[in-house]
Amino acid sequence: MLNSKEILKYTKNLSILFVEDHDELRENTTEILKNFFHKVDYAEDGKVALRKYREYHKENSKYYDIVLSDIQMPNLNGVELTSKLYEINPSQLLIILSAHDDTRYLLPLINLGIEQFVKKPIDYQELLRALLNSSKKMQYGSTTVAPVASKKIYLSSNVIFDKDNSALIENEKMVYLTKYEIIFMQFLSNSIGKIYSNEDIASQYEQLEENLDIQNIRKLVSKLRKKLPENSLESIYGIGYRIIPFIEE
Repeated sequence: MLNSKEILKYTKNLSILFVEDHDELRENTTEILKNFFHKVDYAEDGKVALRKYREYHKENSKYYDIVLSDIQMPNLNGVELTSKLYEINPSQLLIILSAHDDTRYLLPLINLGIEQFVKKPIDYQELLRALLNSSKKMQYGSTTVAPVASKKIYLSSNVIFDKDNSALIENEKMVYLTKYEIIFMQFLSNSIGKIYSNEDIASQYEQLEENLDIQNIRKLVSKLRKKLPENSLESIYGIGYRIIPFIEE
């Protein structure tokens, strides 16, 4: 479970705009956000959110640090809102709330540059983790979708994936990886933070004359997660997977 003090360390001076059309969920989540953020505003749809976003900039000469938005909303949905916000502020940090029936929207959002998705119904630990990650980026800068400069990728303070040697190392000791797990880690670590689709992954195995369908990708990931640090391998349901690097505090 995340520590509230750790989250507050990064969020206490930040502002957030929460966009959600479901009244009860909006009210409950807003109260939780107020425990962590200096400024919390909310909107019931994308159209109102866009107006508040512009008003906030006019009044404060800056944009909200984070926008947290649902996808399916009246007047202006989450995809349309995201597109308009990026037109105004291309560096805006956005987190999208996505239900299982929203999968058709996910790829357009990824193409727009969305990094973080939180599933609905909301697991508030998952939401706080996403907010913590975004808040850290406000301080340290984004590390998403960056080519790998170093051949050693830190997954935690004591776990490294060494691309050159195809080795997972924990506390200077090698962790055994199967052939398929090595291929998976090598492929995803080509661009840290990039989301690789199930089709991309299956194609990579096919190029290496190995057979791995989407169902077996899930099984592979499930086994691999037991060897990796928590939250270092993220799944975007219905889309694919990405590696989340360790950010030292």
